[in-house]
Formats: sequence, C-alpha cells, structure tokens
Amino acid sequence: MVKVDYSEKLVNIPDGVNINIEGKIITANGPKGTVKKDFTAAPFKFEIVDKTVKISKNNLNKKELAMLGTLASHVKNMFIGVTKGYTYKMKIVYAHFPITVKLVDTGKLQIENFCGERYPRMAKILKDVTVRVEGDDLIISGADKEAVAQTAANIQQTCKVKDKDPRVFMDGIYVYQKLEGDEIFWKLI
Repeated sequence: MVKVDYSEKLVNIPDGVNINIEGKIITANGPKGTVKKDFTAAPFKFEIVDKTVKISKNNLNKKELAMLGTLASHVKNMFIGVTKGYTYKMKIVYAHFPITVKLVDTGKLQIENFCGERYPRMAKILKDVTVRVEGDDLIISGADKEAVAQTAANIQQTCKVKDKDPRVFMDGIYVYQKLEGDEIFWKLI
C-alpha cells in the first residue's frame, strides 16, 4: 500500500465568519447562524493559519488521503452554510387523496390523509432547521447542510409507499430543488 509522507488541505475563511477550533471540534459563526461539527474520529490536525483552516497529517495511507478531501469539503460547507444558508424545496404529490401537512410544536411534521390512511404519519425535523408550508411546497432551510438534507430525507422516507407498486402509486413528498443562498445548485428537470 502506498504511503504519503505529508499532506494538507487549506480552506479559506470568508469575511464575516468567526471560527473557533477546540481540539477537533470546529464552530463557525456567521450572519446565517452557527454550525458546530465534531471531527474527533478523524486522525487529522486542525489549525487556523492566516485566514485559512489547515487540515494536515503525516504518513497518510490511501484511505486517509481521501478522507482529507472529505473533511475539507465539510469545513467548506460549514462556511457556505453560515454565510449563505441552504434551502431544499419539496413538492407534495398526490393522485387521489389530498395530503395535508402541518407543523407540530414538538419539532415534527404531521402528514395526514396519505393514500387515504386514517392515522397521521410524523416526520422528525432536526434542530436549527426551519420548515415552511406554502401550498403544495415545503421549504426547508438552515445553516447546516447535513441537518437540512437529513430533515428532507426524513420527510421523504416518512411518505414511502409500502406494499404497492411505486411506479403506479407515486404519492409522496419529493425534493425538486436545492439552493445555496439564492443560487440553485441542484434541480429536478
């Protein structure tokens, strides 16, 4: 197996972002909120050097070299989240039974009348994520990309059709657009 003596990645800190590194816990503060990530499982060294976050390690193998790029992407996503924010747009799709969606004060989304079911389904909304219902659209936004994406996945999985052919029964709530601030970075055609 190939070993690399030393490797590092530098991630630029944008203006208006305050960053704090305590061991391997990174906290970023910006105009859109605060994001805190725990990288204690990663065998890398994190430090701030001249308006950049430096992630480095000696004697890397192939797996650790790939992990270095992933960690740099996570830190970059933190900076984008606290400066621009992330927004996922979801569409409520139904054929016969109209689905109604309500926010429950306990941090859950209540989905009623899904495929004519009598009992409501509940989807978990993660902390620091806001969900708005606008007609047949759900707008999920927040500073942490992973929390916004996981909330969208929770909603979509809650509306999964069981014991029927999914090609015929396509009722559900699906992601159709992902935004960084006002800029679209993924869209369903």
